[in-house]
Amino acid sequence: MSTTPKPEGAPAPFLSVRDLHVRFRTEDGVVKAVDDLSFRLERGRTLGIVGESGSGKSVTNLAVLGLHNRAATEISGRITVDGTEIVGASERTLQRLRGNTMAMIFQDPLTALSPYHTVGRQIAEPYRKHTGASRRAARERAVEMLGKVGIPQPRRRVDDYPHQFSGGMRQRAVIAMALVCDPALLIADEPTTALDVTVQAQILDLLSGLQQEFGSAIILVTHDLGVVAHHADELLVMYAGRAVERGPVDEVLHRPQHPYTWGLLSSVPRLSARTDEPLVPVPGSPPSLLAPPPGCPFHPRCAFTEVVGGDRCATRRPALPPGRGAACHLAAEDRQALFTEQIEPRLV
Repeated sequence: MSTTPKPEGAPAPFLSVRDLHVRFRTEDGVVKAVDDLSFRLERGRTLGIVGESGSGKSVTNLAVLGLHNRAATEISGRITVDGTEIVGASERTLQRLRGNTMAMIFQDPLTALSPYHTVGRQIAEPYRKHTGASRRAARERAVEMLGKVGIPQPRRRVDDYPHQFSGGMRQRAVIAMALVCDPALLIADEPTTALDVTVQAQILDLLSGLQQEFGSAIILVTHDLGVVAHHADELLVMYAGRAVERGPVDEVLHRPQHPYTWGLLSSVPRLSARTDEPLVPVPGSPPSLLAPPPGCPFHPRCAFTEVVGGDRCATRRPALPPGRGAACHLAAEDRQALFTEQIEPRLV
């Protein structure tokens, strides 16, 4: 993703998402899971995507991989990966790309790994499919990848089943399976969920090291703002299926512009806080995507609509400007004053 407009004639980004809409048809109506989302990502860069559950993060990534059920899903807009259009692409084209040019690390390794096959076979299978390698060569590649992700005694563990691995080792195996073909785009969807903090740090350092080795573009989806602070280059904040703020990670975390981002940052416990100091959660609950609110989707939970005045927040949808910015009706000077006076003291 770039925070400044590309000059004319500049090379296209490796991943480009433009005006993406993803809707699911259900018995209760149409779920507007992703609504007019745009971003871009270059090779060698990491884009962090944060937001509450149900904000559209995982739905976006599944759309990039072309994994949605076409019979029940309406997808419009454009997604290009290395110049190949994903929306409307044939299954043959998607199969050629998935596991090879682009891959995904799912958040639950128990569901990502089959209990009926050895870990080595599951790592070797995509390598054989995309490279035409022999069984022996694919097995050696699996051993190599297990070693790269830090599995001890990889030549012996390659024949183990997932239940014989610990949680952290299973996650490493899933990473090995995603990276076996050296994908240029890696999507990590909550890759450290349910792992203890030491294993979490090891996994994230592993991804950073592998990115330096292979030059991959990485999308890192997480609820942990500390994770994106240390491992992302750019940050996209999503709410109710829309992007509400984006920019370089340091700017978004230290000079946030959207009230929803203020709420996320205020909800994070601080080691320097007093033990009796209460957390400040975002009030209310995310809206139903069957019937999202008109105007700004965050306005029913926002404490600053009166500063904007009138019914503008409830009736007019704010646009996210290109580059660094936030989709908010607050004037720039009001945002700065509110952040400095009310929000920043909570974050120190």
